[in-house]
Amino acid sequence: MTTLSLPPFDPSAPRAPLAARLRGWLLHDLPAASGVKQGPHGTVDSPEHGHPWWKVMCLTGVDYFSTLGYQPAIAALAAGAVSPLATMLVVLVTLCGALPVYRRVAEESPHGSGSIAMLERLLPRWRGKLLVLALLGFVATDFMITMTLSAADATAHLIENPLLPHWLEGQNVAITLVLLGALTAVFLRGFHEAIGVAVVVVAAYLALNAVLVTVCLVDVLAHPLVVADWWQVLTASHGNPLLIAAVVLLVFPKLALGLSGFETGVAVMPQIRGNVRDGGNLRDAGDRLTGRIRGAQRLLTVAALIMSGFLICSSFVSELLIPAPEFQPGGAANGRALAYLAHELLGPAFGSLYDASTITILWFAGASAMAGLLNVVPRYLPRYGMAPAWTKASRPLVLVFCAIAFLVTFVFQADVDAQGGAYATGVLVLITSAAAAVTLSARSRGQRRLAWGFGAITAVFVYTTAANIVERPEGIRIASLFILGIVVISFISRTRRSFELHATHVHFDEHAVELIARSDTGPLLFIAHEPKRLDAEAYRKKLAAARVVNNLPADEVPVFLEVIIDDSSDFETELEVHGVSRHGYDILEVHGPVVPNTIASVLLHIRDITGLMPHVYFRWTEGNPISNLLRFLFFGEGEIAPVTREILREAEPDVTNRPWVHVG
Repeated sequence: MTTLSLPPFDPSAPRAPLAARLRGWLLHDLPAASGVKQGPHGTVDSPEHGHPWWKVMCLTGVDYFSTLGYQPAIAALAAGAVSPLATMLVVLVTLCGALPVYRRVAEESPHGSGSIAMLERLLPRWRGKLLVLALLGFVATDFMITMTLSAADATAHLIENPLLPHWLEGQNVAITLVLLGALTAVFLRGFHEAIGVAVVVVAAYLALNAVLVTVCLVDVLAHPLVVADWWQVLTASHGNPLLIAAVVLLVFPKLALGLSGFETGVAVMPQIRGNVRDGGNLRDAGDRLTGRIRGAQRLLTVAALIMSGFLICSSFVSELLIPAPEFQPGGAANGRALAYLAHELLGPAFGSLYDASTITILWFAGASAMAGLLNVVPRYLPRYGMAPAWTKASRPLVLVFCAIAFLVTFVFQADVDAQGGAYATGVLVLITSAAAAVTLSARSRGQRRLAWGFGAITAVFVYTTAANIVERPEGIRIASLFILGIVVISFISRTRRSFELHATHVHFDEHAVELIARSDTGPLLFIAHEPKRLDAEAYRKKLAAARVVNNLPADEVPVFLEVIIDDSSDFETELEVHGVSRHGYDILEVHGPVVPNTIASVLLHIRDITGLMPHVYFRWTEGNPISNLLRFLFFGEGEIAPVTREILREAEPDVTNRPWVHVG
């Protein structure tokens, strides 16, 4: 479209009110209908908009690789001389546990839904919904603490830089809030160039780390006594190898931060460009799921290998070259071991450059986490009816997440060490759930060896998660608060939205179209019938009662309308209406999650496509009104007639255009 095709600007035209303009700005990307959430972690509509897997790896890498900014220091503080061996165990679990699990998750969930969607499919109905809500609490813990912990660690690197003014010391909370505010500003403006920025940030950070680690290893080789001293301390303090192994197993849960990034890696899958060789024209081939899966598996594998190499080397040189007191709270290497080595071995210029790169990637790690939240929340909660419709728009959610991040920062006082337990809990629970999901999937497909293998991996992560919770219970407390908040808000929203239309689309088959098109002038009469008794006598009695109670003319032949409840926990659904004939009676049969909402959607659709006003006839429901209301909320049944009328009233304010509801 050229500018000449746009209508000319009229300066005399009145501006919209401020509230309307603010609402339009906040809800600018609110989809008109239900669909896949767009964004940096959303679904790509066409393969032309996809990216090579290595570029997408950088997007998830700003979260995964940024843990180098604090992981070596946390390992040294938690494990002391054992930290290099404990880090090797982290690498072993990463390559032999988490990586195979998430390669399988990528294969079974190529649209970016991750292991949560796998468990949702394995546990249908309300059990699956409740499990998803609990896992979303841990997702919120993981991603929110990623934002606050990364920003706090970026603040620590900023304050510890010797070239910056000393008055910044003690301003950790204020600086962290500024960084989080800047992150919020990025997302309020938009995040279209995330991958391009991530490539530059990750490339620079990994290059600087490669230089630093190489210099550190050369320094270690030049001073072999350093290795001998470390080994002496290790053997003297822990005795025999069995005791060392026991200590490694005990401290391993504290180092689980090095396992982060896998869930984000699966979430960004829709951004990966499919392989052209998958066949056909690009547009005809759709998402190229086969190529996307291969790209995601390469992404996960390469990222894990790069991170494993850096983790081992950084932990080794940090333990050998940094005095132990510097890792303690208040020490120069606390939360920033590699930055300390950069200043000590390569001078303040390189150290400041390394600080700048670390601060940038830690800050942008929060961006990756924010993008993950913006993808996960609209994927589940609005579809369950457990969030307001505005949560499908990005900007209101950004403000909500920013407010939560501010609160978490105040609670933890921007302390990196204090947030480590909550972060590790979120990471480990998500990895454990992914391992359980692939185990159940392999078992359901009859893959016994894989099921046993994934089961063993699940057991390792269950132990790690349990040990981490026992050692650092603050993590599960924070996660419990997130879970409680999500569950309470979700069910309040579900109750408030229960009187909305649930149908995303309504489709009539050929026979159904014939039934509603047999009259050009109307009226269109429908009798609501509960499809529990399908014998001829049930239909005869229902029709006779409707004629007597509602004085229907004998020459009018109503159509029965039957709703079959499949899964009452569903909310947004597509309705397929089938026309059937049974015992000589014409019937519209439709499957849906809730009877009143489904009837209302069908009636409104009939009105729209025929131009005629439908009339529906009910009988009063027996039983206690409160119990009937609860049956409606949880089982999709209950007080059908008045609820149907209320749904129609909210959907169509104009009473003259509203389908008629008759109750007798």
